[in-house]
Amino acid sequence: MASLSDAKRVVIKIGSALLVDRTRGSLRDDWLRALAEDVAMLKARGVDVVLVSSGSIALGRGALGLGFGALALEESQAAAAVGQIRLARAYEDCLAPHGITAAQVLVTLEDSADRRRYLNARATLETLLSYGAVPIVNENDTVATDEIRFGDNDRLAAQVAVTVGADTTVLLSDVDGFYTANPAQDPAARRFDLIEDITPEIEAMAGDAGSGLSKGGMKTKLMAAKTATGAGCALVITQGAALNPIQALENGAPATWFRPKGDPQAARKRWIASMKPQGFVSIDEGAMSALRRGKSLLPAGVTDVTGDFGRGDPVSILGPNGEGLGSGLARYTGAEARLIRGCRSGDIETILGYPGRAALIHRDDMAT
Repeated sequence: MASLSDAKRVVIKIGSALLVDRTRGSLRDDWLRALAEDVAMLKARGVDVVLVSSGSIALGRGALGLGFGALALEESQAAAAVGQIRLARAYEDCLAPHGITAAQVLVTLEDSADRRRYLNARATLETLLSYGAVPIVNENDTVATDEIRFGDNDRLAAQVAVTVGADTTVLLSDVDGFYTANPAQDPAARRFDLIEDITPEIEAMAGDAGSGLSKGGMKTKLMAAKTATGAGCALVITQGAALNPIQALENGAPATWFRPKGDPQAARKRWIASMKPQGFVSIDEGAMSALRRGKSLLPAGVTDVTGDFGRGDPVSILGPNGEGLGSGLARYTGAEARLIRGCRSGDIETILGYPGRAALIHRDDMAT
C-alpha cells in the first residue's frame, strides 16, 4: 500500500509539536479543527479512525507555567493531569460538529505486553469503533514512570495499530519522510518514497529527536515501522504541520511509506498459532460448525476444559472427536471456563457473580 485510498482502518499519531504552539504553550485550534475535517473525510467513506495523541504534558506545562525546560517526573505527571482534561475537551469540541463521538482511552505500554490487559484494551477499542466513535489514545502519563520518555507515542501508535488490526498507520511528523541523513544538516540528504525492508543500513541513517516539545525521533519511528509492518500494517511518515495533513497526504504530499508484510489478519493468526497452548477446550458439533463459518466460540458449545490457563493465554480448540481445530486466546481463566461451559452467555453473570464477555474465544483472537 502506498496511499490511503484502500485503507479500512487507520491509526493517526499526532505529536505535541503539532498540537501545541511552542511560544504560547497553548493549543493550535486551527490545526486541530482542520485535522477534524480530515477525520470526518475518512469516516464519511467508511474508514475506522483511531487517533494516538500526545499533547497532555505540553498543554499542562503551559497552564501551570512550567516553561520549556526539563521537568522532574512529578512535574511531568502533574502537567499531564492538567493537560489531559484540556486535550480531551479540545478533541470533543472539534469532532462534535462533524457528528463524530470522541472517546478517551488512556493506556501504558504494558497494556499491549500483558495478554489479559491486551485483550481488554482490544475489546474496548473494537466496541468503540463498532459504534462509530473515534478513540483518542494517549499514554496514562499521570501515573506512568518509564513511559514518560523518548519516543513512546510512535511505538504506542504502532502497538495500537496491531491491537485493532489497522491496515495503515500515519505518523504526522515535523519532517516529510525518512531521509538518508538529517535534511536540516545535510543538504544532500535524500528522502525515501518507499522502504520495502528496514535493513541495518536504513537503521544507521536514523537520527534523534530535534524538537523541544516532541520526544520522538526517526529511531523510534523505525521501531514503530518494524512493529506495524511485521503485523501487516503499512506505515507512513509525512509532514503534519500544515493544515489538513491527511488530505495533503492523499493529494500526493511528500512522504515515506513502509510496505507491510502480508495483511493484519493473517499476521495476527500466525502470531496466535505460534504460541504454546496453556490448556485445551473441547467443543460440540454445533460449535465446530459455527467456528467453520467464522463465528466466535461461545460457552454454550464447550463440552470440556483442561488446563490452568489465565485470561489472554493461548489454548487449543478440540473437536468432538478430539481433533485439533486451531487455537485462540481465552477471555476467561481455566477455572472460570469450567464453571460456564455449556451455559448460555446470558447466564454468565449469575454463575460467576460478575459480568463477563459473551464469547469464550472471540473470532478475532482465533487461528483455525
